[in-house]
Amino acid sequence: QVQLLESGGGLVLAGDSLTLSCAASGRAFSNYAMGWFRQAPGKEREREFVAAISWQGDTTYYADSVKGRFVISRDNAKNTVYLQMNKLKPDDTAVYYCATDGLRFSAGSYYDRTDTDMDYWGKGTLVTVSS
Repeated sequence: QVQLLESGGGLVLAGDSLTLSCAASGRAFSNYAMGWFRQAPGKEREREFVAAISWQGDTTYYADSVKGRFVISRDNAKNTVYLQMNKLKPDDTAVYYCATDGLRFSAGSYYDRTDTDMDYWGKGTLVTVSS
């Protein structure tokens, strides 16, 4: 079992930066690929992929909409994965979730995952970007 807890969300202005954290419980965290997803508030649609990172942290993947602005990283000693968000836009407003499917080599496939494809989800943290 893995429990995930996101933090770091808040209200920022367009162009600002913000870093999200996802703290994981369980000794197996360092063996899992991890991902960040987001869901715009008030819209009934599945969460969309934002970024993913391999279990060792040496390979990263990004959605086109955030490539060049967001950076995903992890510290396995702290059981934490991060999402550094730069040059934020109003379109980035969403609840941000971290998630994992509990596998080691799957980060490259996170881009087309649906809600039911991931085994563990956090409760999310809200990021609001005002213009």
